[in-house]
Amino acid sequence: MRNFENKVTAVTGSARGIGYSIAEAFAKRGAISIILDINKEDVDLAVNKITEQGFKAHGYQLDVTNNEVVEQAFKQIVEEHGRIDVLINNAGITRDTLVLKMSEEDWDRVLDVNLKGTFISTQKASRYMLKQRDGVIINVASVIGISGNAGQANYAASKGGVIAFTKSTAKEFASRNIRVNAIAPGFIETEMTAILPEGVVSKYLESIPLKRMGSINDVANLCLFLASDEASYITGQTINVDGGLIT
Repeated sequence: MRNFENKVTAVTGSARGIGYSIAEAFAKRGAISIILDINKEDVDLAVNKITEQGFKAHGYQLDVTNNEVVEQAFKQIVEEHGRIDVLINNAGITRDTLVLKMSEEDWDRVLDVNLKGTFISTQKASRYMLKQRDGVIINVASVIGISGNAGQANYAASKGGVIAFTKSTAKEFASRNIRVNAIAPGFIETEMTAILPEGVVSKYLESIPLKRMGSINDVANLCLFLASDEASYITGQTINVDGGLIT
């Protein structure tokens, strides 16, 4: 079992879903999990769920699109916990519709949260990692950022941008011993997919070689590996967690 004893691990968009699963997985392996999300009540609930299990977690309300708020949050994290060892940029949204019907607001909002939010959080956290000469950044992209998808042009553009951003920052930060990688989940079983009609799910499964959805633990386990010393020679990569969907 990978040990992250007292490593400070910050996860954006981690009050629920995949982000929460990642934060909980690190906490179970000894990390101080930092829950970052936009809704304060959800943040508090997530922190309580982890601490009630006997693990370490702290929470901060965070809008990843707000430069000043993000800067203050990471400053506070370092003041209270001493450092930032791992940053996982998970916060993301969708506003799906065809390009011809897509509003400029829906385009801007998805790019702001998914891509600009990743940039802002990386910029603020990396300043501390650069001083430490140590750190790991993991960006949650999507297979849609590789393949594209009808009705998701804004989402695909944002996640494709995250992948390109990952490659560039990996090259910028490597000399200071900071590794940057991305993961690209495919069809993952979450609260959102649980409400999809059975016919829609069946259609998706037909295109997946493993013929099943992934679990949030599949994503969390990859994050654990990429953040560990076992992945010390891996940087600038995008690794799919998709059951063979994208080959």
